[in-house]
Amino acid sequence: MTETRGFLTVTYHRHLKYAIVFSSLFSLAPALAAKTMYIDDTLYAPLRSGEGLQFRIINKGLKSGTKLEDLKDNPDTGYSLVQTEDGQQGYLPTRYLTDQPIAADRLKQVTQELSQSRTNLQQAKSDLQKVQQERDSLQQDKKSLEAQVATLSQQLDHVKTVSSDAINLDKRNRELQETNQQLQNKVEVLAAENDRLKGKKETDYMLIGGGLVGLGILVAVIIPWMRPTRKNDSWA
Repeated sequence: MTETRGFLTVTYHRHLKYAIVFSSLFSLAPALAAKTMYIDDTLYAPLRSGEGLQFRIINKGLKSGTKLEDLKDNPDTGYSLVQTEDGQQGYLPTRYLTDQPIAADRLKQVTQELSQSRTNLQQAKSDLQKVQQERDSLQQDKKSLEAQVATLSQQLDHVKTVSSDAINLDKRNRELQETNQQLQNKVEVLAAENDRLKGKKETDYMLIGGGLVGLGILVAVIIPWMRPTRKNDSWA
């Protein structure tokens, strides 16, 4: 019995030495194949120095949802070598690990995403309302611009009509100016002719007057000459 116990003790210490050696080797090995894992939905999972319940506990319990790096899995023992975020390494039953966050964390994340989605939805509704208001404002501006365009079109038609009338009036004015100039020329010609005729008339009057004077002088000279000579009566 004593020998058996001694044999078991020696065997235990031998396995413990092997575990410590292997643990040291694993800690020195590069973590190139490491992947992120999480403590599954268990309240607390103890972290041990080796792959088995006989190894000492180096961390009394890792809380569910704790983020770990899975350095190596051993399907034969059902244990995995993991490393915490603060650099502590140890072994855990592989069944405690999952590649997804625990339900509570996922629920928390979903709740946060839902809250963010609601916030985004409210923001989207607010943006939509602003867009609708801007659309209504643009429609009103469009109607106002269309009314202004119609008014300007009417004014343009009026300007075209006035311009057409102005062109006709300008043409008529030019014609009237030309006619007026022609009439002024005729008036000037007639005035000159009238002056000429007046001068001629005065000349004629002067000639007639001179003729009459000459005729009077001639008559005054001839008539006495033509009278019969009478003998002067004596006064005695």
